[in-house]
Amino acid sequence: QRNGFVLETATREWRLGGTIQVLNFLARHHKILCVDNDAYFTHNLSHSLRNVDFAKAKCAAAEETGGYRFAIGIDPEGKNPKIIQEALSSGRMFFYTDRGPRLITPELLESIRNAQRRITGESKRDVDLDLNLKIGYADLASADAIAEELQAAFAPPETWTKRSDAIRNLSKLQAAPIREDLEKMLRIYQKLGVAWLWHLHRNSLAGILADEMGLGKTVQALAFMEVVRREKPDDGPCLVVCPASLVENWRREARRFTPALKVLAHHGQFRESSPDFLKRYDLVITSYGTLARDIGSFSLVNWGTAICDEGQNIKNPRAQSTKAVKQLIAKGRYILTGTPVENSLEDLRSLFGYLMPGYLPKPEERLAAEDRKWQDDRLLQMAAPYILRRSKIAVAPELPEKIEQVVYCDFEENQKKFYDEMQESTRQEIFDMEMSGAKEASIRMAAFNQLLRLRQICADPRILDPKMEETDSAKLQALLELLEESKDAKHRMLVFSTFVSALKIIRKALEERGIKYCYLDGSTKDRQGVCDEFNGNPDIPVMLMSLKAGGTGLNLTGADTVIHYDPWWNPAAEAQATDRAHRIGQTRTVTSIKLIATGTIEERVMDLQKSKSEMLRKLLSESDSVSSAISLEDIKALLNA
Repeated sequence: QRNGFVLETATREWRLGGTIQVLNFLARHHKILCVDNDAYFTHNLSHSLRNVDFAKAKCAAAEETGGYRFAIGIDPEGKNPKIIQEALSSGRMFFYTDRGPRLITPELLESIRNAQRRITGESKRDVDLDLNLKIGYADLASADAIAEELQAAFAPPETWTKRSDAIRNLSKLQAAPIREDLEKMLRIYQKLGVAWLWHLHRNSLAGILADEMGLGKTVQALAFMEVVRREKPDDGPCLVVCPASLVENWRREARRFTPALKVLAHHGQFRESSPDFLKRYDLVITSYGTLARDIGSFSLVNWGTAICDEGQNIKNPRAQSTKAVKQLIAKGRYILTGTPVENSLEDLRSLFGYLMPGYLPKPEERLAAEDRKWQDDRLLQMAAPYILRRSKIAVAPELPEKIEQVVYCDFEENQKKFYDEMQESTRQEIFDMEMSGAKEASIRMAAFNQLLRLRQICADPRILDPKMEETDSAKLQALLELLEESKDAKHRMLVFSTFVSALKIIRKALEERGIKYCYLDGSTKDRQGVCDEFNGNPDIPVMLMSLKAGGTGLNLTGADTVIHYDPWWNPAAEAQATDRAHRIGQTRTVTSIKLIATGTIEERVMDLQKSKSEMLRKLLSESDSVSSAISLEDIKALLNA
């Protein structure tokens, strides 16, 4: 009765008469009749409805300066679009075309309303069949997704398709013109990452390369920047902003993978900051702190690319580092992070505040829970096309069972001064002992003691001088960065050190940050119990171990990342430690990372390991004994004397 049916008393049948009434009924209730209840249409009715079909959504786009006009409505099939609104206004849920009536279902109107809500960001809007709004280049991927979900008729301009297709379907990416010898070094997924960055850059877009730790984000970024400098030299120099502990690592990786780039590590006390000086380089690498101090100069340079490494450093919009990077002028802005940024919507909004200012809208205040969820879902949908994240599991066929990396840590001023003074004191002591005619064995013994102190300063200067600050320890800063990335990505870490004093300093830092951990050194009585606790509790992200206590006999397959905090120069001892995680029962790729202090004895030992591995093994043998096989000249070479 509500739908106009009349009961005929003679036949006891409900009848509905009139074309408008029948078509309106079918439009409103087709889903209930045919989809939910499998209604049967008689032959006569089916014949009468042979030219009746359902209206479909339609999207249209036209290019204009700085973006496109984008419309979402109902396809009029060649008729004037106004007839659709006129029909609805008069109470008709259908309109006529040259091929017959087209039914406007409630489901179609609701899907169009939802699509218009998504593209406008207005959670309460009603259907507007005349909607035609301007969208920017960054919105194309979202608009494409909307058109697909609507199953809408849509023929965008060719320029739209070129910009959008490869963002949503990586198989359509055009290969980046990577230098031939570098391309041979890259894995397939890394080439894809470079192509993705290159596509974003050519189309004035931005993005986050969020591959898991250990998948080579640095080399992908370097390959990309080399392509930009070669193919688009007029775009301006490239800039990398990273934590201070990683500046030297970036410089070394650039020298290794992109030697043709003229690189400046803009860091330290004596640095030239004028814009003209910065423009002389292909690639400038600086820290977040240094950038904030020198932003007056950096903001006057037109950068071709500006890459923020360890993007979590700019997730706080009120932090000085965040304010500084937002002042940069760059044709392309990018972020590298191993942390899954989708986990925090506020962090995500802050990151996009740097990448694409204004792209992710601020949430409306005092929203109902349902509307808040809708806003959050929309934000994730908008961000998704500009985040590329690959996990080790996803690219596992390409990966070895074990990935080995070196992270170089650059000293801050206080730690460098302390190290340099100790090194000079050691050289002077050796010289004085030689001049006084001391026996070589005595000189070597004194030198060994000094070598130990230099290694301790590299690990953490507070081992020798407790008055120094936490920020004076380059390795601790690097470790905390790695741990945050590892923890957020659900990886679990073993940290090995030869110095129990260093482990205790790390333990204190973890406790101050509320990070759970397990701890094992030579004084630990129930070692197996500690290992069982770590392996059995995935909520514990890190285990601290002394090399001697944890180097052999323990199974720690709960971890997939191994940090050698102060590497033991006997390679076999290092391998044994790594094998605590990389052994039978391990189902994931294990990443082994050495932290090396730049410009120190650690770095010189790394350089000498291949050519003089046996000498080094004896020099720093497990017993720390003085071996007569090590000459005084060998020791002086390590001290760079």
